[in-house]
Amino acid sequence: MAQPHVLILGPPGAGKGTQSSNIAETFGVEHVTTGDALRGNKDMDISDMDTEYDTPREYMEAGDLVPDAVVNAIVDEALSQADGFVLDGYPRNMDQAEELADMTDLDVVLSLEVSRDELVDRLTGRRVCDDCGANFHVEFEPPEEEGVCDECGGELIQRDDDNEESVNNRLDVFDDNTAPVIDHYRGDDAFVEIDGEQTPDEVWADIEAAIEEQT
Repeated sequence: MAQPHVLILGPPGAGKGTQSSNIAETFGVEHVTTGDALRGNKDMDISDMDTEYDTPREYMEAGDLVPDAVVNAIVDEALSQADGFVLDGYPRNMDQAEELADMTDLDVVLSLEVSRDELVDRLTGRRVCDDCGANFHVEFEPPEEEGVCDECGGELIQRDDDNEESVNNRLDVFDDNTAPVIDHYRGDDAFVEIDGEQTPDEVWADIEAAIEEQT
């Protein structure tokens, strides 16, 4: 089987990162995220793009948002270097979806479907070690001792953007910008909807079967 070209879509908290890692390991493909692609190509010469800076690094060091045109070029570069991939976190809007269509063909478009109530529970219950960054969850993956990291003994904290108001704002942004992207792919033969409220193992079984069937 040729190495598949997989796009995984879903709101924050749907489990895209976990399942992307499973796909990359099982099918031997690159896990491409916009963050990793930016870090991997931060010194790419973009001087011909008529942007404020000549490299992505300068945007990142200035703390400025990297323009869509630069993100598109970096994702294109990352995909062109991969025999197979699972793309996670891009496209975030319809303009990027149109750019992606010009970059590559997709074998499978996975959409992880999870209700808003479930997403809020998942994201507001997340706790992160203030020392080593390990992740836990008050309900789904609690530490052995409440408030204490199993890995290093550090203090577990709730990130500022994991409170209910911030989580709902992030989900609203997703609904406004990225939900139309999912609708755009929904009529495509490559599109597969996955019930993201199952256990991670059940979600993975459905994803693995979908990729094998589509490729």
